[in-house]
Amino acid sequence: MAVMRRLWEQTYPKDIGYLTCPLDYLEKLQLLNYSMSTIRTYHSLLVRFLNAHREQGLEAVKAFASEDINRYHRAMVQSQAYSFSLVNQSINAVKFYYQRVLGRHGLDLTQVERPEKAERLPTVLSKQEVTCILSATGNLKHRCLLQLLYAGGLRIGEVINLRITDVQSGRNLLLIRGGKGKKDRTTLLSKRLLESLRAYYREYRPKVWLFEGPQGGQYTADSIRHVFNACLSKSGVERKATPHSLRHSFATHLLEQGTNLRYIQTLLGHKSSKTTEIYTHITSHGLEGIVSPLDNL
Repeated sequence: MAVMRRLWEQTYPKDIGYLTCPLDYLEKLQLLNYSMSTIRTYHSLLVRFLNAHREQGLEAVKAFASEDINRYHRAMVQSQAYSFSLVNQSINAVKFYYQRVLGRHGLDLTQVERPEKAERLPTVLSKQEVTCILSATGNLKHRCLLQLLYAGGLRIGEVINLRITDVQSGRNLLLIRGGKGKKDRTTLLSKRLLESLRAYYREYRPKVWLFEGPQGGQYTADSIRHVFNACLSKSGVERKATPHSLRHSFATHLLEQGTNLRYIQTLLGHKSSKTTEIYTHITSHGLEGIVSPLDNL
């Protein structure tokens, strides 16, 4: 973790009084089995918090009251320069430092004000739009990548981490190892996708990971985003969308087909049913028979 800290902070401007992230903070996160992505995020947010108070010194920061922490995050909210997600993560990162590392369990951080999350609906593509995007490339590998995102409702990171052995054709299932929250789950393996994957395997012969870069090793998230954006542009679909839109579309289309919401929750790997319920606000399923009162005037 000491090496990782140096790598992460090598581009940070280190003015006089610069406060580095305490090593015991990173080691505690690692000990509690936080993902490397979360550790890096918490690291950057704690460094930002510490150096916002560098003139007071580290010892003074360690002695902060809950109102000092609240004032810092209130300023982030009032600046309107940060998303709800970033502010929320910053609160969690700072809270972890005081309670889990410094052992200040008596510090009441329940009054730290968290901004209200905007209830925005995710972008969902129609079946026709999905078809256009999937058909926009003649590259077999790229088409398989996009088909996986849609056919199984996968996240980008889950596609990257797929191994050849995770394709369980005998059971028509995909095994997702270490998804969000480090949870394993299974999801659907489309028959059409399986045909594409078999053709892909015969042509590319990946060794360990289902999708590997030109020089071997795992495919990257940026590469998948580039593939999706190129196909979106070529498809003629004039909507703002991301690879994650295919996951949202998977869930919405299943719901419109009459699939039980509980099964969709399991396939997506959602911990709470409330997360999955957002798709009920998007689907047109059940609305076709409802007539607007305007049409009866």
